[in-house]
Parts: sequence; structure tokens; C-alpha cells
Amino acid sequence: MKLKGRTALVTGGSRGIGRAVALALAEEGADVAINYVSSEAAAVDVAQNITKMGRRAILARADVSDYPDTFRMAQDVLAEFGHLDILVNNAGVNSDKTFVKMDHASWRKVLAINLDGAFNCTKVFIDQMLKQSYGRVVNVTSVIGQIGNFGQANYAASKAGVAAFTKSLAKELAGKGVTVNAVAPGFIETEMISGIPEKVRSRLLEQIPLRRFGTPEEVGRAVVYIVSSDGDYITGAELSINGGLLM
Repeated sequence: MKLKGRTALVTGGSRGIGRAVALALAEEGADVAINYVSSEAAAVDVAQNITKMGRRAILARADVSDYPDTFRMAQDVLAEFGHLDILVNNAGVNSDKTFVKMDHASWRKVLAINLDGAFNCTKVFIDQMLKQSYGRVVNVTSVIGQIGNFGQANYAASKAGVAAFTKSLAKELAGKGVTVNAVAPGFIETEMISGIPEKVRSRLLEQIPLRRFGTPEEVGRAVVYIVSSDGDYITGAELSINGGLLM
């Protein structure tokens, strides 16, 4: 088991990609804290699945866009686990509108959770990682942050910001035992795309060389690779998981 003895926190860990990442980390031996805001039942389900694997699981409720709430969560997690080795900044939302119709509230909501959330969560754990001279931070970006998309100026800007944040932090922390990387999923079979009309889904598939959407589990396995000893020489990278949509 590649992550035996490690502890991890996955933000937005109750559903979709976050759920798959949390389970993949646990399968490799990590104890996992599942962050969520409102979907407590789903978070409990993830925790129960992790417990069945013989690993420890704790619920870590917090709004990652709120720094004081995030700080409180970090203290709870550290009190429970004693230390944190792996942080996966996955929490994210979208609020799609053309820029002309986009109001300030929609802009701020997406930036606050997607970009500020990555800052907040990293900030509250980084001192502890530096103190132990070990840490693995993985930020979930998106192919949309790499190519842009109609009606998603806020989402694209937030994800591109997270990618730049990843590279800058990687350079600062490279000599201190902490690696910082990103995974950039393309179109993954989650709730976020389940409501897309069939005609639009067909057009999207035509743009993807592998002719299918990805699975959350494929993203989870990529995160495991990065945070395990297999990925010790990787930092500042943005791993594209998009079926060839962007090459």
C-alpha cells in the first residue's frame, strides 16, 4: 500500500471527483478527512466506505471560501490526525453565464470557492507541512482553465488562477520537502455534466479523441500517483486528464 501511515484531506470530498479521490487514497492506505459543506449524508457514506477498508475517516465540515471556518476545520483535523501529509484542493463550483449577463455575485462566488478556497486550505496547513518537512498538495484545475469556454469566464479564470498558484507555490516550497501539483480533468462523468443535453454531449464527444468522458476514478488514481513515492520528483506540474481534448 503506497500511502500507508499517511493522512489526507480532500475538499469537496463527498461527491464526484472528490469522492473518488478520497476513496483512492484510502485504498492505498491513507487515513482521510472528507471536507463538505451541505451534503453531510454523502460525506458520511464516503467515510463509511473508508472505514470498511480499515482506514480512519473523519468528517471535516467547512466552507473553504471562508478563511476563519477553514482555519477552524484545520485545527480539528490536526487534533484528530496529529498531522497532515496530503492536501487535495478539489472543492469547486460553476455558475455559467455569458459575460454580458454575468453579475458580480456569480463572478465572486466561483472565484471565492475555486481560487480563494485553494489559498485558504493551503494556508492553514502549510506551516505544519513545513515543520515536518513533508507535504503533498494537489490542486484540481480543469481543461476549461487551459482553453477557456463560452459562458464560463468566471470558472475558466478561477481554474487558470489555481494553475498559476500551483506553479508559484511549487517553486517556493521545492527545497522544503513539499511538492505542489495540479490535475486538470476534462469532461468527467459527474453531476456537473450529467445535466448536459444529449445533443451537446454528442458534440463534446466529437471533440475528444478517445470518444468518451473520463471517470472520477481515473482522476483519483492520478492523484494517488502524484502523492505517493512514485511522484516524488514531480512538482509544479499540471497533469491533463482529458482524453486528448487538449494536446
